[in-house]
Formats: sequence, C-alpha cells, structure tokens
Amino acid sequence: MGARETPQKTRSAAATDEAFLHALGERVRDARARRGMTRRILAHDSGVSERYLAQLETGQGNASVLLLQKISGALNLPLTELLQEESGQPVELALIGQFLQRLPAQKLPAVRSQLIRDYGTAHTERMQRIALIGLRGAGKSTLGNRLAKELSVPFIELDREIEREAGTSLSEIFLLYGQAGYRRYERRCLEKVVEKNERVVIATGGSIVSEPGTYDLLLSTCRTIWLKAQPEEHMARVVAQGDTRPMTGNREAMEDLHRILRGRNALYGRADVTIDTAHKTIEQSLQQLRKAVAN
Repeated sequence: MGARETPQKTRSAAATDEAFLHALGERVRDARARRGMTRRILAHDSGVSERYLAQLETGQGNASVLLLQKISGALNLPLTELLQEESGQPVELALIGQFLQRLPAQKLPAVRSQLIRDYGTAHTERMQRIALIGLRGAGKSTLGNRLAKELSVPFIELDREIEREAGTSLSEIFLLYGQAGYRRYERRCLEKVVEKNERVVIATGGSIVSEPGTYDLLLSTCRTIWLKAQPEEHMARVVAQGDTRPMTGNREAMEDLHRILRGRNALYGRADVTIDTAHKTIEQSLQQLRKAVAN
C-alpha cells in the first residue's frame, strides 16, 4: 500500500499552493499596472471575465494552474519553459537562461547593460538618437521639441507615428485591436524611426518600458533619458493640458497612478540618464536635459 499523506504534509502542500497562487496573482496585477491597463481592459483584450481576473489577482486562481505547476516540478522544468510558445530553442539559450536565473536580482541590470554594449548598436550611433521616456505629464513632448530645435534634428512623437501608420487615433486602435495591436504598431514604428534617422529626438509612450522586446530595441539603439516627476505632478500637468480623462469616472485615479509608477520605476531606471523634473520650470528642466545630452 502507498503511504498516506499526514495531515501535516497536507497542510504544508496547501500552504505552498496558496503561496504560489498569491504570488501569481501579484505578478498579474503588477504586470497589468506596468502596462496601465484596468481590469476591464485586460478582460476585454484577453477574453477572460473580470470576475475570473479578480479571483486570479487575489490568489484564488483556477486549480488547473496548480496542476501545471506540479507537472513542471515533476519534469524539473521551469513553468515558463513548459508554457513557451516556441520549441526547439538552442541549448545555449536555455543554459544562459538558467545562469541568469541563478544570479542575484541586483546584478541583472549590469549584465543586461553589458550585453547591450557588446552586442547592441554601436555606441557612437546610439548616442546620436535621444529617446525620452516617462509617464504622461513628464514633459517629454515640450522638452523634446525644444531640444530637437536646438540640436537641429527631427522631433518625433512615437504615438503620432503609430496613428499615422494605423490611419486612426490611439483610442480607436485600442478599441479595434486591443493593447496587443497597439504594441505591434509601436514596435513597427520604432523600428522605422530608428532605421530612417541617425540623429533624432523621440518622445515615447509612457508604457513602452512594459514591453520587453520593444524596450530592449529602444535601449540598444537610443540614448534613453527618463524624465521623472511626482505622481501628483504628472496628474496635474495632464489636467492642465485640458485632458480630464484621468479623473473622469475614476475615484481611484491617483492610487492607480501610484501603482503604475511603482510598477515601472525599476524599468524607467534602466535609462542611461534620469532627470528629475519635480518642482522645476520648463527652462530648468531643459537646462538639465542640455547638460545630459552634452555629456
């Protein structure tokens, strides 16, 4: 006869399952926050009900998730490898992935930067393209346009390029194709901008850092500058521009903004330069930007 599980082992397994589901829910919620997506938008784009997403994000995911975890454990394979869409990847790639997983988290940014330096676009070429990143209201359009005029180079707002490529507004792109469709246009337009412009100033969308492939392309082909401000300033600047949508019908808008910024802080922090525009005038921020570019 097989050994029966003791109550202690059963409780331990249940606690492990509960911890896994809670961690999974946190990752889903954080990923949604980094992309600036509400639960309703994610439900629409994924075809999954808001009710299920709420359960998943609060650690009450479907039992089938736990079954997959148990299978991956029995195979001694990471769950991500079991779920990957493409198979037959080179052995070296799998070994590199395992090596990176063993590294302390604080060392990963340095490894990533080294890879970009060694295998990305040539340093001198990359420095000629300036890409401004940050949340809405950071001053990317205003400062980017001023800087481009001083440098006598083109100024390109990536979202406007996306609208031209799609032949419609951003809101219509999201309505028709969802966030996945927007991401495809974003990647395609960034590739075109980089290919056509050796010298340029680019203002990117606030969530570009949440798409790993596109953000890697940006980091490896442009000198990136994070225009940083306090959440309250981001909100106030957007509203001052006449856009009241962040506050309309959303009493938790500021809380959402704080969560988005917390979720993206580490990603924005990978930029070559950080400029804090908090409590500064446009001229003061522009002076900081000039110095960053000159250096």
